[in-house]
Amino acid sequence: MAFQSQIFKNALREANSKAFNGRYRFSSSVRSASSATAAADLKPLLPPFDYEPKPYNGPLTDEIFQKRKKFLGPSLFHYYQKPLNIVEGKMQYLFDENGRRYLDAFAGIVTVSCGHCHPDVLAAVNEQNKLLQHATTIYLHHAIADFAEALAAKMPGNLKVVYFVNSGTEANELAMLMARLYSGNLGMIALRNAYHGGSSNTIGLTALNTWKYPIPQGEIHHVVNPDPYRGVFGSDASSYVKDIQDHIDYGTSGRVAGFIAETIQGVGGAVELAPGYLKHVYDIVRKAGGVCIADEVQTGFGRTGSHYWGFETQGVIPDIVTMAKGIGNGLPLGAVVTTPEIASTMAQKIQFNTFGGNPVCSAGGLAVLRVIDKERRQEHCADVGSHLLKRLRSLQEKYEIIGDVRGRGLMVGVELVTDRKDKTPAKTETAVLFEKLRELGILVGKGGLHGNVFRIKPPMCFTKDDADFLVDALDYAMLKL
Repeated sequence: MAFQSQIFKNALREANSKAFNGRYRFSSSVRSASSATAAADLKPLLPPFDYEPKPYNGPLTDEIFQKRKKFLGPSLFHYYQKPLNIVEGKMQYLFDENGRRYLDAFAGIVTVSCGHCHPDVLAAVNEQNKLLQHATTIYLHHAIADFAEALAAKMPGNLKVVYFVNSGTEANELAMLMARLYSGNLGMIALRNAYHGGSSNTIGLTALNTWKYPIPQGEIHHVVNPDPYRGVFGSDASSYVKDIQDHIDYGTSGRVAGFIAETIQGVGGAVELAPGYLKHVYDIVRKAGGVCIADEVQTGFGRTGSHYWGFETQGVIPDIVTMAKGIGNGLPLGAVVTTPEIASTMAQKIQFNTFGGNPVCSAGGLAVLRVIDKERRQEHCADVGSHLLKRLRSLQEKYEIIGDVRGRGLMVGVELVTDRKDKTPAKTETAVLFEKLRELGILVGKGGLHGNVFRIKPPMCFTKDDADFLVDALDYAMLKL
């Protein structure tokens, strides 16, 4: 309460000096109450943002929702009890049909890396659109070659051959095909709590029942997840590694096609793997004839702050890397990067993707790489992410419902539990807070098998002021829970 009291005093002082910028709204009762009582009534407001959305004259929420229910698949889901009609975006903010601004703390499901409608990316896409939208790789075009060269330059070791696709699911499909062809084996190993896509094959790699249909998943086995918070062995990487060795020894011929893992599990709730886990696993898998695949669909391109690629946090170099989402800042773009040796396996047949690496997406993707470098977004993620995590952990000390705060950079998870000892998922409370945050102007994601983890993964232009607003709003909402 002392922390909130200080916030109140500072804000009131700013108001009295006419320097108040709208971060908190005061009622008359607050001004006359004690600081302790007043702090509980402080309502956080969005940081100032010098941008005016364009007037929206299109169809409204109810009409769109009815069309969606009538013409789109019933498997689609939406956030919030009353769906949001988002009509415009600018950097880390989104605007609804009424012009209301929201802090986007989920980045279109970890997809908008540079910021919504970033001018450099828009310019590159628009210029290419005027010249040539589509041609395929049966003809030459500089955009795909330039983009592949720039992307390969970001990779360590001998990861120098690039295949462009349209999504993370496609990337993981292709990576699994490569692993099986190169190794001559079929068996794939993935982690429990993983998400690798929604196609019939990548559903097999995925290990969350909410995303899996009852179809054959083929030669795929899911080993114990090295989850430091919920895992049976805590942070003891060696015990999780033994489970993989046991699977190879007792559940296979002794030979496998490959192993795939996210370094920080995204859909699973921002779960970072136990320290040192991948280094030992990669050794075991390679000895069994398999290749090692890093799924960087969410962790890539500097989001973790400490490293450009998530797998670098574990001190390893994979044989195949898959990526999507942030690579295009919202464009339908994905990629697989591998070694020349593994790539040569694909040359035995025709491997082709109609839209992969089309000129427009390639121009946009190259612009994304340049923006991330020019604006030093990796360094920015480290700085702002450290501030955000520090504030969230301070909040954890205040509220028992916060069981775990985890992540790196701007890939953060906040897990809510009804009791810290048994770690019982606080599903109902999470749902209530989720709606409350929206009312306050913050859009976060939800993850984990029980939907009790707030996924905070904003565009990488997210600022410390945004981080403070988010934590202040979460504090405000929890205080009234």
